Amino acid sequence: MEDILLETEEKMNSSISNMEKRFTNIRAGRANPAILDDIMVSYYGVDTPIKQLATISIPEARQLMIKPYDKGSLTDIEKAIYEANIGLTPNNNGEVIILNIPALTEETRKEYVKQAKTIGEECRIALRNIRQDANNDIKKLEISEDIIKEGQEAVQELINKYNKIVDEKTKEKEIELMSV
Repeated sequence: MEDILLETEEKMNSSISNMEKRFTNIRAGRANPAILDDIMVSYYGVDTPIKQLATISIPEARQLMIKPYDKGSLTDIEKAIYEANIGLTPNNNGEVIILNIPALTEETRKEYVKQAKTIGEECRIALRNIRQDANNDIKKLEISEDIIKEGQEAVQELINKYNKIVDEKTKEKEIELMSV
């Protein structure tokens, strides 16, 4: 029983971590190198993450600067950013690539809040699936009805705790997105 509860809590923690990682990919009008995490650059025929090919820095609040280790990869990086369709246009000056992050409009902010809420809801669904799996595992144990009931109540307490965390994190992201 303890093993099932520990495994369940571990899976729920993993779901929260995944949600937080996905939240970092939602822009908030400020420069965040995480928006480049999923971009792969074709470097000598091999798809390579940008952060392995260049240093990414934030010279200003609304600007990302990408300085490749190999200047020959500059155009490949620029092309990959452009093709990734992240809503940013790369400016190549021969040395570095500058990405200017535009100020968010009210409409764009609301759209990002919707995305954040969708991610939060997907996390809640994942938590419910984890709860269902845990309850099924508890029912399979050959133990008394009372102990099964106690186990299911413990799982319900876990999901209540994690749903509260999802609500708090989603609210935090919403406040971050709506602040100008």
